[in-house]
Amino acid sequence: MPFDRSYYQRFYFNRRSAVTSRREVASRARLIAAGLQYLGIPVLRILDAGCGVGALRKPLLREFKSAEYVGLEVSEYVCRKYGWRQGSIEKFRSRSRFDLVVCYDVLQYLDDAAAPGAMKTLEKVCRGALYFGALTKEDWSENCDRSITDRTPWLRPGSWYRRELERGFRSLGCGLWVHRSSPVTLWNLETGE
Repeated sequence: MPFDRSYYQRFYFNRRSAVTSRREVASRARLIAAGLQYLGIPVLRILDAGCGVGALRKPLLREFKSAEYVGLEVSEYVCRKYGWRQGSIEKFRSRSRFDLVVCYDVLQYLDDAAAPGAMKTLEKVCRGALYFGALTKEDWSENCDRSITDRTPWLRPGSWYRRELERGFRSLGCGLWVHRSSPVTLWNLETGE
């Protein structure tokens, strides 16, 4: 799929076909921040893997004022336009780890050969928490508005994502996952398990 100007025009800049709004993105950032602040996870480094136009950048930096934000994106178009680091999460390497990794609406674009590697990379580069979401088979058939949703050939069941994520993370719910190496106590009923 070409993530070119027309793709971003349709799904991000055209109000009638946009997949999200500024209000929704700001709410998502507040949700992430509230979860991490509740758990006492300090956030100094953020990786937004598949950041697109960087809609979460400003709202997250408003919540985590001292944080450094790294946008990673496969699209040459938005990397040129916004200055993001060009690359894909399954091939991303970093010497340092991130307190917060965001990977939202990305993995459904990766084929079956690349997706498992991307999940392993998320575990390697994260040291605190992961905010994760992907369009699943169940979402496609039961939840999404197909008129503004980009269908990909790699829709997977939610159980596949949960199984992959549970190798390195514990679910907090609402898309938040805490890295298993993080010294955070999650009470039994606080988890999304």
